[in-house]
Amino acid sequence: MSIYDLTHFTLQDMTACGTAIRQLGNGQSSMEVTASRLVDYCYEHLVDPQTGEPACALIRRLKTHSYADLPDELQVLVTQSLGDRAPTPDLKCLTLLATQGIEPQWQHRQTSQGHQVIPLTSESAIAQIPMISQLIGQFGLKVSTEIKPDPDLISDLEQSTFNVFHVPEALGSPFIPAQSKFVQPFKVRSVLGIGGMLPSGNLFALILFSRVTIPERTATLFKTLALNAKMSLLPFEPNQTFSEQPQLAL
Repeated sequence: MSIYDLTHFTLQDMTACGTAIRQLGNGQSSMEVTASRLVDYCYEHLVDPQTGEPACALIRRLKTHSYADLPDELQVLVTQSLGDRAPTPDLKCLTLLATQGIEPQWQHRQTSQGHQVIPLTSESAIAQIPMISQLIGQFGLKVSTEIKPDPDLISDLEQSTFNVFHVPEALGSPFIPAQSKFVQPFKVRSVLGIGGMLPSGNLFALILFSRVTIPERTATLFKTLALNAKMSLLPFEPNQTFSEQPQLAL
């Protein structure tokens, strides 16, 4: 099995890893299944060379969806989070498609607490979630574009926007939440996200919460992997996102 070292990620590693990621959607039934395969692949193949353990404490695959396109159980969560406000059909929601990590509750999207779906109600609301706000900005997108995509801009952004979200030092960073409950106890050192925009105008992202320090060189090489990750999802755009049955990693 090929393994990769995030602290010394090479051009050859990027090429091999990108080829594998691009093929993860082959023969699959939905975007959710493919996303699960991606987080599992990264968790298993990104390894701390000092310990032989997975380099990442947690890996998440996210995608925005309109409220009307969400499964019933996620619509219920959105409605509960909004309280007295009624969601509109086109309300954009940042949705957890897949997750993998060292804690059992991090290994299935259905057991993730508080992160299964986040309604993006306004620019001010997103500003209250610093990591998401910073992620969108570092991807070269505007928050307003994510809340209400402009059809005239989607094509250009979809073709040109592939970037990275990189926090080399997670401890004490204002962009990484839950410092005392997550960053410190699970020894998260760096955070790296890749993503961009799909033809539907929805954002996709893969976020690695790493227990090893990720240097700038690795972050730069991962920018290319965003295109490979996108290619693995394209066969399922726009109507084959969720599985009919929950996909639980075994």
